[in-house]
Amino acid sequence: MIRIASKKDIQTMTASTVPLSQLAKTIRSKNAGVDKITFDIIFRERATFDAVRRSGALTRESVAALYGISDSRISDFVEFPPANAVKFTIYRERPSGSPGDPDIFGAQQYAPLLSLPVAVPE
Repeated sequence: MIRIASKKDIQTMTASTVPLSQLAKTIRSKNAGVDKITFDIIFRERATFDAVRRSGALTRESVAALYGISDSRISDFVEFPPANAVKFTIYRERPSGSPGDPDIFGAQQYAPLLSLPVAVPE
């Protein structure tokens, strides 16, 4: 389920591209019931939140590509300007805690988001 950025991914970032982890105050994931994992990306300033939205780097489609899943596995994708936040929820491959589940609490699934390249204005 997790795709970690390779050295090649990081090397292809340009001077005007930064990893999401440098822009967001909080990037986290957790269980949302037995069959879903929810993700929160929260920004300190509205300007940063707006810049990430305008970049197109963080969308339903980009999340599906980043995690190597069909976008039909994303149950919700919400941009919430009052909180400078993006929240999305994905369906798990199998119920939490079942045999083969790699992360019972869903707390480690945010890792691929850390290195998501975001184009920012220079």
